[in-house]
Amino acid sequence: MPRITIIFDSVTGNTEKVACAVAEGAEKVKEVNVIVKRVGQATLGDLLESDGVIIGSPVYFGQMSAKMKAFIDKSIEVYGKLDGKVGAAFTSSGGKVSGAETTLLSIIHALLIHGMVVLGRSKGKHYGAASVESPDLEDLDDCRDLGHKVANLVMRLKK
Repeated sequence: MPRITIIFDSVTGNTEKVACAVAEGAEKVKEVNVIVKRVGQATLGDLLESDGVIIGSPVYFGQMSAKMKAFIDKSIEVYGKLDGKVGAAFTSSGGKVSGAETTLLSIIHALLIHGMVVLGRSKGKHYGAASVESPDLEDLDDCRDLGHKVANLVMRLKK
């Protein structure tokens, strides 16, 4: 069964809410096993064992959190072994113009360097899902949509 692992960092709980909504969307594809982990609980084995990896971080000075960056830096140990896996990103920020896109791009850069297939979206929030402060219903729907699209892409690539 294809596996999608959602790895996130959250201090206030807002990014965790987003992660759960992304997982709900991915779980709509019944043939996919979805696992959600805080970055401190995630291992490099999670990256290797997954067909899709969705990474989420709060916005810190327009970048991902230090914990997430440390995990990604450690992933150099599995460099070259993530080619062709599906990747995507999500974030939450404290304000409307506070660096959500640059945070998403900082995550996406790492996924691309690992050779992963990164899902973009043509309708709004092109780089991934993003919310401001506590996610509202529209934000949560957008997160579910991201998870669902990643799961569908994983299934198409596994065929």
